Amino acid sequence: MLNEFKQFITRGNVLDLAVGIIIGAAFTGIVNSLVADIIMPPIGEIMGGIDFSNIFISLSGSDHLTLKAAKDAGDATINIGLFMNQVINFLIVSFAIFMIVKQANRFKKTQDAAPVAPPRSELLLEEIRDLLKK
Repeated sequence: MLNEFKQFITRGNVLDLAVGIIIGAAFTGIVNSLVADIIMPPIGEIMGGIDFSNIFISLSGSDHLTLKAAKDAGDATINIGLFMNQVINFLIVSFAIFMIVKQANRFKKTQDAAPVAPPRSELLLEEIRDLLKK
């Protein structure tokens, strides 16, 4: 069983998957920062200085200026602004993955379209066939 596990771990697919997960985790941090620190502040400013992370509905009916104040008070909240940030994160990651897959498919098509010369043995067999026909 240990040998089977060793073979499983050392296969190329598992290592590729591990690298993909690690890069994906790092990419998620970058996208989160892009949305929270770069994209949402100008959108909030354009919409009259709204901080999207503080758009929430307090289920207890109390009025709090910030989400942090509502959470500190122990109120249950529906966090609309945080959800909007996550939707934008998802769209950015989805678009980035779409572009990567699109480029990979384009590269694969050019590889598939390249004419492949027949092996030397096939050429020799064809010559022998043609000589035998004569």
